[in-house]
Amino acid sequence: MNPAPSIVLFTSSAGTGYGLLFLLGLLGPLGLLPADRWLGLAALGLSLGLVSCGLLASTFHLGHPERAWRALSQWRSSWLSREAVAALATYVPALVFAMGWIVWRRLDGGWAVAGLLAAAGAAVTVYCTGMIYACLKPVRQWHHPLVTPLYLAFALAGGALWLSALVPLFGAGRPPLTGATLVLVLLAWGAKALFWRRTDGAAPARGTADAIGLKPLGPARLLDPPHTEENYLLHEMGFQVARRHAGRLRRLALLFGGALPAGLLLLSLLSQGVSASAAGLLAAVSGSLGIVIERWLFFAEARHSVTLYYGAAPI
Repeated sequence: MNPAPSIVLFTSSAGTGYGLLFLLGLLGPLGLLPADRWLGLAALGLSLGLVSCGLLASTFHLGHPERAWRALSQWRSSWLSREAVAALATYVPALVFAMGWIVWRRLDGGWAVAGLLAAAGAAVTVYCTGMIYACLKPVRQWHHPLVTPLYLAFALAGGALWLSALVPLFGAGRPPLTGATLVLVLLAWGAKALFWRRTDGAAPARGTADAIGLKPLGPARLLDPPHTEENYLLHEMGFQVARRHAGRLRRLALLFGGALPAGLLLLSLLSQGVSASAAGLLAAVSGSLGIVIERWLFFAEARHSVTLYYGAAPI
């Protein structure tokens, strides 16, 4: 698939923002985060800023962005529509929660309920995003049971990295969140490595003979191309990344997304003061870069069954 920059930005930016919002809405009401005005302003501002930038970026992938509102009407059957509804609905409790934290310095009572609702909305939105791709049977790499859990895992790991980086900057100490973040990062990238191994090792399920309905007669091959020049389907669905480039990018994703953040988080746990804060911040930046690379590969390595009509290798 052709990885549009707008979709890569949306899924990585909004995912991290929702992961951070989930943690704030859950840990704040539980008393595991201080009701510090400036911490709330920075953390919630970053969270909602990432979410808003991601949602705005997604509209650039639409042929008619002015009609984006129509997606809200198909929530009964479309995961894309459900994602849009959940994303907009989450703003309401998130803004109420932000007002209680930043203006009143309160994380209890009704403000706590708003935080928990915001956390639930964030989780539902990311789940819907993952299901948009997981429900597409024509793309073997997406129609996989690990796709949606991976979206949730990367959102949670990315949000935890930024929360672990922000909390010490406001004198709130280094809670057990840093150790928990290390575990989340390792689990997310471990699951991604397992996903790559399973999708790479899976035998092709469909070939050209399946696409044209002649499988009982044996293998089929293309005599002439359906078109004399590239069309929309080939541009969007027929994009292929060279195996050597994909391997190199996978290693970079594991390095920047998993290995470096894990090492920097360990350094943060063993250090104090400026060194610990700097290590936590670098871990968040590195982890975000790794997620962007992973998300680009998620789209670039996917192969749509429609390419079988154009003589592509079995999928």
